[in-house]
Amino acid sequence: CHDSNGKLHEFGSHWRNADCYDCSCSRDGISCCSSFATPVSYDEEKCVSIFNKETCTYKVVEKNDHSKECPVHGWVG
Repeated sequence: CHDSNGKLHEFGSHWRNADCYDCSCSRDGISCCSSFATPVSYDEEKCVSIFNKETCTYKVVEKNDHSKECPVHGWVG
């Protein structure tokens, strides 16, 4: 299988791509799904979600003070 970057992967192989998706290669092609949960229920007027590609996680913080985390009541992923 060739991924979107042109890299060749063997049948039966698994990897995490640069966008934090877990991928696998089979004779049917490449299959990928997100390895992270996305926050969906928080105060969007007061807070903002920030994605960290190094840890493949979201953090929800106050827009005016990123040192203060906001409560999240729902995640999807």
